[in-house]
Amino acid sequence: MPTPSMEDHIEQIYILIEQKGYARVSDIAEALSVLPSSVTKMVQKLDKDGFLIYEKYRGLTLTTKGMKLGKKLVKRHDLLEDFLRLIGVEEENIYGDVEGIEHHLSWNSIDRIADLVLFLEENPELQSRLLALKEETKD
Repeated sequence: MPTPSMEDHIEQIYILIEQKGYARVSDIAEALSVLPSSVTKMVQKLDKDGFLIYEKYRGLTLTTKGMKLGKKLVKRHDLLEDFLRLIGVEEENIYGDVEGIEHHLSWNSIDRIADLVLFLEENPELQSRLLALKEETKD
């Protein structure tokens, strides 16, 4: 199982490749606010574990295993953002909250949250009632 740090790197590499067509160590380091030397060590580990292929000075590419996991991690992140938005979490808190919880939930919990998001989207009157409760309890 990948560690939270490995997941963060794979997720960011996947995003960069989707956006730019490539991912460089310097881009990953900047996006994750870590030193390039830390990214290089992690990339070497991810290469060893079969998530990507890294060639020094030539860049990196995700393997099928890495692409599959990267896509799953991005979907998890987006789902949690959608969930927090649906339940009325203030926008300025959403990104930090997702970063704080995404690695601590089981995939089973993620699946149940996905079910709940779908249920709330299909039943907007329930979402409205939930948001109304939030307004009633505001101090």
